[in-house]
Amino acid sequence: MSARNSQNNKAAARERLRAERERQAKKDRARRQLVVGISAVAVLAAAGGIGYAVVQSNKPSAWEAAADAKSVTAPKNTTGTDGTTVVIGKESAKKTLELYEDSRCPVCATFEQGVGATVEKDVADGKYKIKYVGATFIDNPTAGEGSKNALSALGAALNVSPEAFLKYKSALYSTEFHPEENDDKFAKDSYLLKVADSVPALKGNAEFKKNVEGGTFDAWAMKMSKAFDDSGVTGTPTLKMDGKPVTAPGSDNPPLTAAEFTTAIAAALKA
Repeated sequence: MSARNSQNNKAAARERLRAERERQAKKDRARRQLVVGISAVAVLAAAGGIGYAVVQSNKPSAWEAAADAKSVTAPKNTTGTDGTTVVIGKESAKKTLELYEDSRCPVCATFEQGVGATVEKDVADGKYKIKYVGATFIDNPTAGEGSKNALSALGAALNVSPEAFLKYKSALYSTEFHPEENDDKFAKDSYLLKVADSVPALKGNAEFKKNVEGGTFDAWAMKMSKAFDDSGVTGTPTLKMDGKPVTAPGSDNPPLTAAEFTTAIAAALKA
């Protein structure tokens, strides 16, 4: 091979090497740009996700929104501001028994199971009316939603009739359906509807079902809960007549048996 050809071959080899290095450099630049672009998108997406999460965390819950609602749909058979006055009984009854209850309250369940039938009969006989005030404090601050949801469902039952309300309240507190205090079953609409199937006026009632599932009376329930908070009553069940507590004879506790209640209510009616 001549020296000239050898030099030409070396020059060609150097040119090929230069071209190959240039192509590789372009590939490397393109790869770096792609990685930077993807990283930027990821950062923006993460930032957007964080921003969305912050916005969502700052949004009020459905129950907080219900509590702040300016417009309240109250059930039928109610009176007073936002329909928070619920009085059931014959107009001829001269006295009214105030009954303060929380749907998840285990002692309320004991009261209703032992005394509820007596109260219903007395009201039907015209001995007295009852004024119901629903509470939701067992839910607070982070213990669940069952008291609020059950109170809203009670509003849906009251919207059907006072009798349906009383029967549904009795069913919620029954040994068959009332859960342990730490079991938030009442937070589920499906469970509340299952309980309602035991009440003839509510079973298969499309309007009742719609109101429960749609939360028609959620805001009303929260206004009722506030009425309880504003009442000064600190526990449930609490019974009052003429502003005075109705308690088991010889104690400050609510009457939890029919015998205790009959004695206590007789004294309250005479006072």
